[in-house]
Amino acid sequence: MSPGHRSSDAGRRAPPWWPQGEHWPPHGPPWRLAPRRFRRRFLGAALGVLVVLVGTGFVLGSIAGRGGGDHRPEPGRREVGPWGLFALAGFVAVVGGGATVLAYRRISGPVGALLAAAGELTDGRYDVRVEPGGPRELRSLVATFNDMAARLDRTEQQRRRFLADVTHELRTPLAVLQSGVEAQLDGIHPRDDRRLTSLLEETQLLGRLIDDLHTLALADAGRLTLHRERTLAAALVGDAVESHAALAERRGIVLTESIPAGLPELDVDPARVRQVLSNLLSNAVRHSGPGGRVHAGAAIEGDGVRVTVTDSGPGIPPDQLEHVFDRFTRSADSRGSGLGLSIARDLVHAHGGTIEVANGPTGGAVFSFTMPAAPGPAG
Repeated sequence: MSPGHRSSDAGRRAPPWWPQGEHWPPHGPPWRLAPRRFRRRFLGAALGVLVVLVGTGFVLGSIAGRGGGDHRPEPGRREVGPWGLFALAGFVAVVGGGATVLAYRRISGPVGALLAAAGELTDGRYDVRVEPGGPRELRSLVATFNDMAARLDRTEQQRRRFLADVTHELRTPLAVLQSGVEAQLDGIHPRDDRRLTSLLEETQLLGRLIDDLHTLALADAGRLTLHRERTLAAALVGDAVESHAALAERRGIVLTESIPAGLPELDVDPARVRQVLSNLLSNAVRHSGPGGRVHAGAAIEGDGVRVTVTDSGPGIPPDQLEHVFDRFTRSADSRGSGLGLSIARDLVHAHGGTIEVANGPTGGAVFSFTMPAAPGPAG
């Protein structure tokens, strides 16, 4: 940098009214950051205020000027003449104009950045963020905008992962079906009932996956319809245990239940609650080895009923407990879609209940969920 340039910068000190922390001289007019419509409205309002102030000064000066004649000021009292009122109005106009300029400088940059970021967000750039600045209310608005953009960004990333996972899950049974049919058509495999049964199982797996995806889509859209009715909690748990008794027996697992007397009726969709119980019981049976135990119980809790399913399996690794209900999360030996627990969570939440998972004190996983009791006595 040349000495002449340094002396030029040194001679251009910031005035005392310049905002602290901002570069002087300014690199460029900050009002360019704001959109044209905003600049016009703001400057128009400021000009209107100045016109009102100056006009008020002229009116007061004219009134004071016409008040002459026989009027005599009281002894020891000095009156302000018309020129004094004009000077006062000019001073107020200058101060008001300076305050307007400072206020405009303070908010024009953040407002312009916020509007530009909103345009980028509309174009699908969910990673856009705005640096907070300006008055407290404007900083609060910017913080809210950044939170909204971050949430949209996370939602977009989850959507992309979900589509990738769905594509992968659909590709596997379709590939098995295609290869099996082609092998039989080409004469590589005979067309017998055993191989047709295997292909039928793949179509059933594909159908369950499609049903699961449909349920998740309805839950995400808030369109999951619940056909609520008064239902006995004991009957729901008992029916679910009975329907899984044969599976537990084939695997050499003892399946028990404990249902105390006096459980209230539930205000639920019984088909959806059976779906939740079926998912939890089938998972518990699958993860409990031969000779293991699975237990289903129910108890009154607050204004509803808590249902608990425990197993004697290896439990869930502590670092995976918070991801158990994530979509497409499954164990290495599972042939399921990894959507069952996610659907169970969404169904429980749709009823206004809660669902939790933990490892038991002596091993195994413990799943529990709550359901609301039916209001008032039975009709």
